Amino acid sequence: MKNKASIVIIGGGITGVSIAYNLAKAGVKDIVLLERKYLAYGATGRCGAGVRQQWGTKQNCILARESVKIFENIKDELNVDIDIEFKQKGYLLLAFTEKEWNQFQKNVQLQNSLGINSKLLTPDEAKDIVPFLNTDSLLGAAYYEKDGHANPFLTTIAYAKAAENLGVEINKGVEVLDILVKNGKIKGVYTNHGFIETEKVVNAAGGWSQNVGKMVGIDLPVCSERHEILATEPVNEILGPMVMSFSYNIYCQQTPHGSFIMGYGPKERTTSLRSSWQFLENMAQKVTHLLPPTKNLRVVRQWAGYYNISPDHQPIVSKCEEVEGFYLAIGFSGHGFMLAPAVGILMKDIILGNKLSWDVVLDIGRFKRNEIIKEPSVV
Repeated sequence: MKNKASIVIIGGGITGVSIAYNLAKAGVKDIVLLERKYLAYGATGRCGAGVRQQWGTKQNCILARESVKIFENIKDELNVDIDIEFKQKGYLLLAFTEKEWNQFQKNVQLQNSLGINSKLLTPDEAKDIVPFLNTDSLLGAAYYEKDGHANPFLTTIAYAKAAENLGVEINKGVEVLDILVKNGKIKGVYTNHGFIETEKVVNAAGGWSQNVGKMVGIDLPVCSERHEILATEPVNEILGPMVMSFSYNIYCQQTPHGSFIMGYGPKERTTSLRSSWQFLENMAQKVTHLLPPTKNLRVVRQWAGYYNISPDHQPIVSKCEEVEGFYLAIGFSGHGFMLAPAVGILMKDIILGNKLSWDVVLDIGRFKRNEIIKEPSVV
């Protein structure tokens, strides 16, 4: 392992490797990425891996739109021969309350203004897309056919390989123990394999980002909570789009391999990463009511992972004013995977002092300035 680096990135999920790749592509040398377990160990490898552009804030829409452009051309972008299994069969978002339906109308208007050609559907039109959908109490839906799903492990590996091809050193099984700060400036990183001298550190540690913040004396405005997911046996394709409802609190999709992946947001906050029988029972009740044929599926595994949540459910992609050389790519609130390609570009812009590639406000200072626009469309 190198004992000196221009930039140290903490976290080997999709965000960390995307940042590493984009910095290396821009010509930055001596980049070191540290992952205490293995690539995609955290939220990346535990997420539902959906990719949607149907958001309720300008920032999230733009990041998702630009990320999808990269997902669609990932082999050409990264110059690696890895199929990330990107499937574009849409997201079908369901509205069961007047509040949700009104929000969908606002969302679609915003999305259309940004070049995302989503549309509103009647319950019958939603049933045309998913014929076995239970439309009882359904007021309407929103749909965009270019949303979809990708394999989070293969996507992370593709970015990591591309970064390594450009000279990035990726170290797995290396835990960051502390960060050396002198006179308000980053000076290095202590690990279980030795010290790395550096003046720049990127915190892309996901569910553990608060701990990394404390190493430099910063109390970051994020929290981590457990979310659970299950996967079923693979069956022939019967479900094209991701089906999601915010008020009913559910998402469900079928992967290209035939397995169904589904989850919902927890009612209680806990940092435990153990899965629970309560989740399995509640999930079964939810999904079989909404999508009746799923009652015949057999569950093969379930797991838990962290949502690292910001106060406005939008990511924090920012330099840290209190500590020079400390950068943040945190607080993705459950949508880090789908935004990571664009976030890697934004962080490159921030570190190199370039003009931001897109007009977004994601700096940590927005909370002190009270420039908060909360994302309404999250599970």
